Amino acid sequence: MTAHERLPGKYDLRVADYAMLAEAGAFGDRRTELIDGDVIVTTPEFRPHAFLRDELHFRLRTRLEGLSSDLFATSGSVALSETTMPQPDIVLTSEPRGEGPIPVLSVALLVEVSSTTVDRDLGLKQRLYAAAGIPEYWIVDLPAATIRQFWSPADGAYGEQREVAFGGDLSAATIPGLIVATTGL
Repeated sequence: MTAHERLPGKYDLRVADYAMLAEAGAFGDRRTELIDGDVIVTTPEFRPHAFLRDELHFRLRTRLEGLSSDLFATSGSVALSETTMPQPDIVLTSEPRGEGPIPVLSVALLVEVSSTTVDRDLGLKQRLYAAAGIPEYWIVDLPAATIRQFWSPADGAYGEQREVAFGGDLSAATIPGLIVATTGL
């Protein structure tokens, strides 16, 4: 949808506007994302989602440390463009420190844990991440007990993908040596 096709009275925010509003407390303690200029309030996070995210984060961080990688597993907002700044569940970045959002060029892999947002993560989020050139994207599909991997972004889409069921080992496609066990997730 172009700016001319938007509804009358709608104001598209830029990342700088959104950050200023967030710092001023405009969103309270609600978790939000900026997607194509729109502020999106995310759903509440319940225990299955939180446990899986925290456990996978721990396993990724531990494995990265074992590899002596320059990547760090963290969470936070990632500035994909002037009007889009999502907040993935896990971010592997070479620049975990600093002010503001995580720079998109420092991101090696993004993870979204999906209990109720699978369609959005497979559609909108996948397109946004591929268009931004994120090298690898994982969707942890809780209801299906699988992890969907996407890599080789080009022309706004990922060229390669695979699905791994919980219980096996998951190998990153773009980060040599990064293998995590999914048993117990």
